[in-house]
Amino acid sequence: MTKPKRGAIQELLVLLKPFRLIVCLCIVLGMIGGLSVTTLLATINNALHAPEGLTRTVVAAFAGLCVLALFSSIFSDIGTNYVGQHIIARLRKELGEKVLSAPIEQIERYRSHRLIPVLTHDVDTVSDFAFAFAPLAISLTVTLGCLGYLAMLSWPMFLMMLVAIAIGTTVQSIARARGIRGFHEARDAEDELQKHYNAIAEGAKELRIHRPRRQRMFASGIQATADRICDTQIRSINTFVIAKTFGSMLFFVVIGLALALQSFWPSQDATVMSGFVLVLLYMKGPLEHLIGTLPIVSRAQIAFRRIADLSEQFSSPEPHLLLEDQGNRADAVHRLELNDVRYTFPPVEGAEPFSLGPVNLTINQGDIVFIVGENGCGKTTLIKLLLGLYAPQQGEISVNGVPVTAENRDEYRQNFTTIFADYYLFDDLVQGNQTVPQDANRYLERLEIAHKVRVVDGAFTTTDLSTGQRKRLALVNAWLEERPVLVFDEWAADQDPTFRRIFYTELLPDLKRLGKTIIVISHDDRYFDTADQLVRMEAGRVEATPVPA
Repeated sequence: MTKPKRGAIQELLVLLKPFRLIVCLCIVLGMIGGLSVTTLLATINNALHAPEGLTRTVVAAFAGLCVLALFSSIFSDIGTNYVGQHIIARLRKELGEKVLSAPIEQIERYRSHRLIPVLTHDVDTVSDFAFAFAPLAISLTVTLGCLGYLAMLSWPMFLMMLVAIAIGTTVQSIARARGIRGFHEARDAEDELQKHYNAIAEGAKELRIHRPRRQRMFASGIQATADRICDTQIRSINTFVIAKTFGSMLFFVVIGLALALQSFWPSQDATVMSGFVLVLLYMKGPLEHLIGTLPIVSRAQIAFRRIADLSEQFSSPEPHLLLEDQGNRADAVHRLELNDVRYTFPPVEGAEPFSLGPVNLTINQGDIVFIVGENGCGKTTLIKLLLGLYAPQQGEISVNGVPVTAENRDEYRQNFTTIFADYYLFDDLVQGNQTVPQDANRYLERLEIAHKVRVVDGAFTTTDLSTGQRKRLALVNAWLEERPVLVFDEWAADQDPTFRRIFYTELLPDLKRLGKTIIVISHDDRYFDTADQLVRMEAGRVEATPVPA
């Protein structure tokens, strides 16, 4: 049974729950500030018509109300800023933790052009709303306080104002519904724009040598999407602008009607009309602020929904995945075994789902194992199963005779250092609590890149290198991690012939002499004789192949 999705309001209330006391205090202070301003207006209005004029009591009350309104507003804003910043920090930490803890299959399905805007744009939108929250509460309190004072002055005029507010609210509701639809369209287009940005960054070389595709990318991709976002945002915000202007004019219509009412049925109390006009003119500002904040509230509502969707998407973390390093050193891996391991990908419309297995494989400590086969035969899937990134749907993986289960899978993964074909190179050398060895730069010299990069303060001085050189840096990282099993996914594909020969005939044997177990995905058949075991794959199945003599 699936849990019902939380809406934007419920998501906000969950975020506010740890700060409920501060939020309540901020709201109370905002209300005090708003009521102080309303009382100030009443004091001014009464003083203007009082026979005795400005007495010391009136001046003292005026000064006291000014100080109260000032400090209550300041502390309300400070409290809201505190809550807003902590909410943003909590959102960023929780979303980051959920992404880090999610099963790898979910990460692979949830594309980066959808993920990154949620972590950046939507969180920033919530931040804008957090800063607008306290002024919003104050404006609402001032508006309600002014309405209460109007009701004390004259019921007919108060009812007239309520009718005007009802009309304005109806117009605003219609505008908000249309605006939200537009904001939804613009937000979807921003995901698409992010996808185009990823393409021009990651496909920069291909776009330079293919003018028609470059032209299409700009004209049909970036330009068209940016124009669509621009047009949609203009249309949506203009809807709010028209509604806001209409609401502003209603104030003057109400003032005109009040003056007409006064001319037909004059009031004996001079404070009624002056107070009504004074309060109405002052209330126009807070009420317009409330209306003007509606686009921010609407965009925040969409952002909360997107964040809630992402949270829902990654609401099932991988069990027993640790985010804190326990500092345990990996034990020796004497034997890795795969027994009848199977894995099938979810079906894709119009195509049969790809299946791997059954795979039966034994890898002993110190073995150099080559996994070979045509593209799409399942080599990378087999590696992900072997690394514990995918859990077998059938069969069992064991290390030193101990089955790998959900409870120990994360610990099992710590036995491996891997350089994937689509690897990511981090600037820092991962050593946990250990210090980077003093001779780290010696590895750079061995890999012939010491003239371009050094290890300083536990990090590479630069990673702005060619693809082949970056892979050599990744190999340095793999060496320094000192884990028992090293996995290379097409590592030599981006190396020149000389260094490719060095990799197969010198570096791999050196690692083997250190007791490392080495697994290599390779197409370099001329070096297959360096392997202790050759695993040939075809259409998701493993075929036993003798090692060339």
